[in-house]
Amino acid sequence: MPLGRSLEHVNQPQDLYDVVPELWESVRGIDAPFIHLLDGFLDAGKVTHGMAAHLLRTCHPERVATFDVDVLHDYRSRRPIMTFDTFQWTAITMPHLVLDKLTDEAGRPFLLMHGQEPDSRWERMVEATLSICDELGVGRLYTASGIPLAVPHTRLTGITRHATQQDLAHDNPPLIERMDVPGQWSAMLELRAGEAGRVAMGYVAHVPHYLSQVQFPQAVKAALESLMNDTGLRVPMGDLPEEILENNELIDSEIAGSAETMELVAALEDAFDTAHDRAAPVPTADEIAAEFEQFLADREQDQNP
Repeated sequence: MPLGRSLEHVNQPQDLYDVVPELWESVRGIDAPFIHLLDGFLDAGKVTHGMAAHLLRTCHPERVATFDVDVLHDYRSRRPIMTFDTFQWTAITMPHLVLDKLTDEAGRPFLLMHGQEPDSRWERMVEATLSICDELGVGRLYTASGIPLAVPHTRLTGITRHATQQDLAHDNPPLIERMDVPGQWSAMLELRAGEAGRVAMGYVAHVPHYLSQVQFPQAVKAALESLMNDTGLRVPMGDLPEEILENNELIDSEIAGSAETMELVAALEDAFDTAHDRAAPVPTADEIAAEFEQFLADREQDQNP
């Protein structure tokens, strides 16, 4: 069934996507890791977007399936960018949601779902995705994101794991016991996967709160390394090390122009190093909640100036 189908034609989960038969069959039954990295509401340091972009740049994507964004996307809340040139409209950047086959340095294939988070039919999209996993024989699902914390950019980026099984969330600092936050589709997919007895997990990079609204490639690298450790994938680093160096130089240059910011970073470094020496390099739950609420408020202000 072609894309752009009417609403009455999307009652079944499989009606939400079209596949490329040859590529679809090439990943059937090989237990390829399934990574889902969707642009959505929460992405401190642009970790989710940056990781997806890096994988697409370095791992030779081939299209496996395309989802029908016309029935999943709210065009009035997230309007496509159009180009007007002199006297006419010349281009439009349409939203997309796709599933690609990628290949790592060792020739091992894996799957990447990327594009815009669906605005509607979340439950049906979860059903569709888990149905795809069933048909292709996918064993585990993975995702990554960032959270703003009171940590300095001059120290190694911390990672917190979450998973459908407690033993998979190993080596975690005790960040917080419970907190209610706005939902994300990828988080809902992991929740439903766990309820269905599947294994799903993800990585949350600790992004300096003062950099939460900009790209922070250092956090992308940390999440990517965690993914490789758990999956055995060998993803090329590509230009990521150079991006990190350039980004840190830019940050240091900006900070050098503000005595107040320099004092803030120095204080964060002292607190981080002291906590690390005590084998507990984490902020309090109240501090985490405060930083997260500020991140949400800043994002809301950016979206509604």
